[in-house]
Amino acid sequence: MTWRPHAVEWRPDAKRDLRRLDAPVVLRITRAMERYAATGHGDVKELQGRVDEWRLRVGDWRVLFRLDHGRLLVIVLRVLPRGSAYR
Repeated sequence: MTWRPHAVEWRPDAKRDLRRLDAPVVLRITRAMERYAATGHGDVKELQGRVDEWRLRVGDWRVLFRLDHGRLLVIVLRVLPRGSAYR
């Protein structure tokens, strides 16, 4: 399947996670997510043990998300530090 640009939808938990971070970190994370949504490029892996959940690595942060190819959406679920992202 060829990648087509997706829009990014930030869930309330993800928005709350971002509000707790410093502005430069928020900028890095949002740019990385927008780049992935537009191009499909990034350090992305499917999460084991979870149905249709993926993670994007941005430094020490993990952006957990789902893909909705039908609606061309990347649905961001959480933004967590590496150590607690997989619990």
